[in-house]
Amino acid sequence: MKFLVGEVPGGTAVFAVNGDTAVNLTALNPAVGSDLMGVISAPDLLTRIAGDIADAPAVQVSSITPALPVATPGTIICLGLNYVEHIKEGGYDIPDYPALFMRGRNSIMAAGQPMVRPTCSEQLDYEAELMLIVGKGGRHISEADALDHVFGYTVFNDGSVRNYQRKTHQWTPGKNFDATGAIGPFTVTQDEVPEGASGLKIESRVGDEILQSSNTSNMIWGVRQVIATISEYTTLEPGDLIALGTPPGVGHAKKPNPRWLRPGETIEIEIEGIGICASPVIDEKDMSTKVAAA
Repeated sequence: MKFLVGEVPGGTAVFAVNGDTAVNLTALNPAVGSDLMGVISAPDLLTRIAGDIADAPAVQVSSITPALPVATPGTIICLGLNYVEHIKEGGYDIPDYPALFMRGRNSIMAAGQPMVRPTCSEQLDYEAELMLIVGKGGRHISEADALDHVFGYTVFNDGSVRNYQRKTHQWTPGKNFDATGAIGPFTVTQDEVPEGASGLKIESRVGDEILQSSNTSNMIWGVRQVIATISEYTTLEPGDLIALGTPPGVGHAKKPNPRWLRPGETIEIEIEGIGICASPVIDEKDMSTKVAAA
């Protein structure tokens, strides 16, 4: 199934998407709730309402303002250096263990919301990434059982402020500026994509300018390995988010000059079979001006 969490009068709701239209599942059964946690926590809920979906009124997907698939994820874990050519363009050695870092809640936002270039830097970069949403939690999960713990997949733009990323050996500052990590708008369950979401075209672009173009089959560590590796050191919980790294073509590695995102542009991340995550880029100082004027 393909889901879209979006704003409705009075809050947010979960929609089932079919082509260009969507059915409000929350209206069919309030137990679905306002984000995907309702169906993640009660997998049989969708089975119980499946018969009602076909006859329910539908709306145009374009009329829905996206919200985060999971409003308050417990943990957001990200991989760096998961595509060989991206590792090479960054000048790193190929690691034998995934490069892992975490994002905070303020750093992420829903697809369609502005991606904010901070006042302290012009080095706002883009990173097209596959993101998985944990369905069943656990610790010491084996690779053989790992896919049993995946609820579904969505699209992520791991916006990075490069000069701050490189201020320390830890990447935390450059990866946690407010409103730099766009998620969504669509989430697909595992039956909608190949096993482990492998073999999907992944691309970033601004208008007709293609910035990155690769395939998720090029990941060094696939979904099974990533879940097994992370669950060695921490307990995964339902609704946790795991981003799986970006392919080559990022802005800081462009030659002869870096290609930073500029206010007024819209950056699109597309993953085959899942959808497009589009974010208009704005300058933080313009936000401050609007707040002051209000």
